[in-house]
Formats: sequence, C-alpha cells, structure tokens
Amino acid sequence: MQGAQSGASPSYEKLLFICCTLTFVGYFGSYMRMPVVPLFARSLGADTVLVGMINGAFLMMAGLLSVPLGMLSDRVGRKRLILLGMLGIAASAFLLSLSGSPREMIWINLLMGIGLAAFAPTMMSYVADISPLSHLGRSYGWYTLSVYVGMSLGPAAGGFLADRQGFATVFIASGTVGLLMAGLIACFLPRARHVVLRKAARRPFRVEARELMRNWRLLACWFVTFGGCVGLGMFVTYVPLHALEQGLNVAQIGLVFAAQGLVNALSRIPFGRISDRVSRRSHLVLAGLMGFAAAVAGFGAASSLAGFLASAVALGAGMAVAFTAVGALISEVVNPQSRGMAMGGYNSSIYFGMMLGSLLMGPVIREVGFRNGFYLVACFNLVATFVFFLVFQRAGSDSAAAEPGEPSRMASSGSPKR
Repeated sequence: MQGAQSGASPSYEKLLFICCTLTFVGYFGSYMRMPVVPLFARSLGADTVLVGMINGAFLMMAGLLSVPLGMLSDRVGRKRLILLGMLGIAASAFLLSLSGSPREMIWINLLMGIGLAAFAPTMMSYVADISPLSHLGRSYGWYTLSVYVGMSLGPAAGGFLADRQGFATVFIASGTVGLLMAGLIACFLPRARHVVLRKAARRPFRVEARELMRNWRLLACWFVTFGGCVGLGMFVTYVPLHALEQGLNVAQIGLVFAAQGLVNALSRIPFGRISDRVSRRSHLVLAGLMGFAAAVAGFGAASSLAGFLASAVALGAGMAVAFTAVGALISEVVNPQSRGMAMGGYNSSIYFGMMLGSLLMGPVIREVGFRNGFYLVACFNLVATFVFFLVFQRAGSDSAAAEPGEPSRMASSGSPKR
C-alpha cells in the first residue's frame, strides 16, 4: 500500500492489507467453481435453461438477502457475518462434490447465495469503515484488485484442475480454501468497532430505508450496477457454453476467464486513484459501462480463442473503470450510518443482475441463439447507462451534502482514529 498519502495512517494501511489478503483468498476459492459448474451440470444432463436456473439460484438468494444482512451488519458487527458467510460458501462447495443431479445443484447453490449475501456487502462496508474519506477511491481500488485477482486466478485454476482431475476435485479444493479463509478471518480480521471510533446514532430501520429510497443518486448507482451485472451474468453462465460450441476446450475457457479477471484487477489501482482526483466519479462510470456494453456484444460475435480473449480484456477494463468508481460513489452519497444497507443494495443489484443474465436469458438464447442474446444484453446495458447519466446530470454533483462536522471528499485528508 505504498501509494497511501499523508492523510492515511499506518493503521489504515495495515487494516486494508488484511482485508485485501483475506478477500483474495476467499474469492480465489469461491470462483474456482464458476466455469466448472455449468459444464458439470451439462455432464449431468442439464440443458441451457436448467444451467441458467442453477446459477440463478445462488444469485437470487444472494440478491434477496444482501440488503437485510447488510442492515444486520450495521447492528451486530461486520466480522461475525463475514465469517458465517465464508463458512456457508465453503459448505456449498463440499456439497457440490456430492451432487448427483442438476436439481440437487439448485438447492446447494441456494446455500452459496446465503453465504455470498453475508460476506460480500459486509466486507465492502468494512473497507469503507476503515478508510479516510479522501482515500475511498484507492481503498476500493486495492480491495477490488484483490477481488478480481481472486476471481481471475480461481477460474483459471479450476479449469485446469477440472481438465486433469475432474469436476469433484475442483469442488473439494474450493471448499478447502473456503475453510482456510474462515480460519484466517477468525484469527486476523479485527472487529470493526475496535478500529472505528466514531459511532453514529442508530436510527430505526424504516427511517434509514425511507431515506435511501429517496436518494436518487444511490438508486441510479444501484440500477446501473444491475444493468452491468446482467452482462456479467451472461459472461459467467453462457460464455463457457458458447465457447464450447465454438471449439474451445475447458482449459481455454479458464484462460478467457483469467484474462477478464486479470485485466479487471490490474486496472483497479490506477482508476481508483483517478476517481479520487476527478471532480465527477460519475463520468468514469459512464465511460466504463459504454466500453463494457461493447465487450458484451463482442462475445456474441466471437468465434475463436482470440475473439473471446479480446472481448474478455475489454470487459475487464470496462468493469475496472465503472465499478471502482461506483463503489466509492455509493459511500459518498449516503450517510455513514446507512452504509451497510446501501452496500447491501449494491450487492443485491449485482446478484439480481447476474441472476437475470443467468436465468432469464436461457430461454432467450434457446430461441435466438448466443450471438443475438449477447447483443440484446449489450443494448440493455446502454439503456441503464443512459438512465444513470440523466440522474447525475440533473443532480449536478456527485457528492452528498456533508453531515454536520463531516468534511467533503475533496477537502478531507484525515485518517480513521482508534
């Protein structure tokens, strides 16, 4: 974390390093299974629609529970939910190794969804809790770097392992890494209340929820995240099947996932720093999501390894630009005491978007084919991006009005206190 400026204390750097390391391990283990699950389901006799239902199951559950579990983390603490979430993810991996039918896989993936809903929004909120306002962009840059390095190396490792040892070995390895992650969380992650001194007065859930539902900038961030993640759901669920039809093998499909994730990850730090310096983070969101939409369309047109790799690189770059800025933007446009709920809504948008891309696009692809399916999702991404543009154009400013005694993003340089 050498790039931290004078406004960030050593405690901030140490805590961010712990968060990033634990997040990398967790996502590496969890995403080992991602390119393998659709292929395993196909080997058990699942058609395209059923494959979409399997992936849609955990995404639906994660989407439904992210907001209430994010709210719960504001009350009972972050560490407890992060630990329980990782244990649920690990258990689902072990159960997949014992699964004998596609319908069993649907039920098992519901457990994975519960684990994701507890882990992802809570860890994002933890990172925001420990970060100075002036360092939100780079904090999310480092955090999402660890996420996407894990998300890229995990599928690559899973693809190569499945090619040599079979599907069950991948699931057992994924569960083992998840258990290791749970142990590391228990030992090394401090409780947030031990590192964040300032405590906002707690308000009733309905008061916080009503305030968030009237925050149009927050709603626009959720909606554009939802739109982008419809495309991400298409990538995760149907690129393996589309690539298989075009003659790629399992190892090459893992390479496509790795290319997307590595470009996504390595771009996070520079774009996180840029988002701390620009006056309008929303402009980065717009630029990134337009590139993202072009990449989704590129998958539809791809017919060779080179075409899939080029689209994966473009997809990773677009996500790095857009979603690093969105995460920091959400932290700015809401009050700190509502951050867990806001991040829960952000993660619900991710999972519901991915679920729609996985579940509803199966019947569409069956009727119109992979190429036209990807084109349709690219168009939807552009519509969501335009809605986001209209909301922020009308608002005229990205940052929320500061709370009494709260510095603005551009003026703040203080560090979190113990």
